Amino acid sequence: MHSVPVILTLTVLTVLLTSPAQVIGYRPYPPKTNGSDQIFGSSKKFEGSSNLVRLRYHMGPVLTNNITVHPIWYGTWQKSQKKIIREFINSISAVGSKHPSVSGWWKTVQLYTDQTGSNITGTVRLGEEKNDRFYSHGKSLTRLSIQSVIKSAVGSRYRPLPVNPKSGLYLLLTADDVYVQDFCGQVCGFHYFTFPSIVGFTLPYAWVGNSAKLCPGVCAYPFAVPEYIPGLKPVKSPNGDIGVDGMISVIAHEIAELATNPLVNAWYAGPDPVAPVEIADLCEGIYGTGGGGSYTGQMLNDHRGATYNVNGIRRRYLIQWLWSHVVSYCTGPNALD
Repeated sequence: MHSVPVILTLTVLTVLLTSPAQVIGYRPYPPKTNGSDQIFGSSKKFEGSSNLVRLRYHMGPVLTNNITVHPIWYGTWQKSQKKIIREFINSISAVGSKHPSVSGWWKTVQLYTDQTGSNITGTVRLGEEKNDRFYSHGKSLTRLSIQSVIKSAVGSRYRPLPVNPKSGLYLLLTADDVYVQDFCGQVCGFHYFTFPSIVGFTLPYAWVGNSAKLCPGVCAYPFAVPEYIPGLKPVKSPNGDIGVDGMISVIAHEIAELATNPLVNAWYAGPDPVAPVEIADLCEGIYGTGGGGSYTGQMLNDHRGATYNVNGIRRRYLIQWLWSHVVSYCTGPNALD
């Protein structure tokens, strides 16, 4: 008698995960708006006047314990590419980075609390990593097979990733020759949580793909530009790798949302938890002051002409702004200093 509700539950979860409406994902490029601003409800999504956005707390957990990010490198990765991403993750909690800094950007995330009033942690560190250089699940992944890749990483006989449901984030990064369901067309990355029926545990995870070969104009914007915006010129990437520099903003987006909405029942706007609008979604395409619509906002340029908006430990990066529920608009790095 008990098997029926279990089967129904698993069926519903499978439908939610594979449904096109279940995105919980991100594309960094400006949507096709025919020159008009993006609209959420009755509010324009730009830097200063979104007081009508209904971002609410739905009583679920947020990540108040120190966060450990476990990268899973799927496919072939260069050492230099891994270094760029590792240094970004380590920069989230770095002390003493030059302003504007990655750690200053994270202060917006720290404003969010759980039902006890505890704030999200200010400590994010790089944990153990796993390499899957032989494409164990092929070069075309579905949303469900992504969970199987994570299962292989935590269940490996040789140096498995530690299982930590309360403070571990599992970051699946796919190489530029790997296609993931809905990649380029709908998302450049997304987050969710693993199903115990597949992985054995409920673990918050995110996937982000390298778009350098498949769709740089979609997922590596503004280092590459979409064809439907004629006359728009790309900017120079800060670390000389369009695909990886484009991934950094998506990684930042997903880690921020995983911290504030790890089980999709904490902080989000809109009535539907199946397709929530989260703290980074509300600031999509905004990288600097004045951003909105198809304009990224004011950004910085270094002596080489490369574009960035935050400083890390040893590198510079371009990452999108985040929604602050305290002031009800998108805020950038060091806004709270």
